[in-house]
Amino acid sequence: MPADPISLPAVVIVTGTSTGVGKTVATAALTAMLLARGSRVAVVKPAQTGVGPGEPGDLDEVCRLVGESDRVTYREFVRLGDPLAPAAAARREGVDLPPVAAWVGTITELVGTHDVVLIEGAGGLLVELDSRGGTLADLAAALRYKGISAAAVIVASPGLGTLNHTALTAEALARRGIPLLGVIVGTWPQPPHIPDLAMTENLADLPRCADAPLLGVLPDGAGSLSAAAFCAGVPDWLVVT
Repeated sequence: MPADPISLPAVVIVTGTSTGVGKTVATAALTAMLLARGSRVAVVKPAQTGVGPGEPGDLDEVCRLVGESDRVTYREFVRLGDPLAPAAAARREGVDLPPVAAWVGTITELVGTHDVVLIEGAGGLLVELDSRGGTLADLAAALRYKGISAAAVIVASPGLGTLNHTALTAEALARRGIPLLGVIVGTWPQPPHIPDLAMTENLADLPRCADAPLLGVLPDGAGSLSAAAFCAGVPDWLVVT
């Protein structure tokens, strides 16, 4: 029997337990899932670092993986060249980043014209996204204060240490009253590589540590696939579509 579809709020915050855990590929998988449903999707990157003007960023990667569609809108708010946390990169460039609350209005407009808005963070949940210490968690809390339904998905690595990182992220969300929809493992080893013992056990333990379901396991290398192959794989990678 097919699994029930994931019920998503108006805004989904895609955060990671750290950097390099597969947030962009997970965001693309969620986008592809929603497009397959016929939904209108907005994908937002509040702060993109490590990319210069005119160079492809994370939103370009999402677009490449899901393919061109008139049902997807992409918005990047800030771009900084140094591959650092946004606040640090802005400091080096002498840029004063706007407070995350300033983005609420634009996101609210996107909510009005799309079924789901996906917001991909930079690094982990509490990475500073503005010059005043505002974080992705603060952005989610501000949206909820405005009456917009918002929840989070944690993208986690599969290896040793991920249980602690996931539990800490889940606890930080809970303390701020931000619902957690579930966890996606962003990079699962593929042949000839095999998962080690910790990875195998972590799949069983992640839902307990997060107090939320495991929503999917994405194969390592999924980000290098063509749009057709990527979208064809999403129903197998996400536990419920």
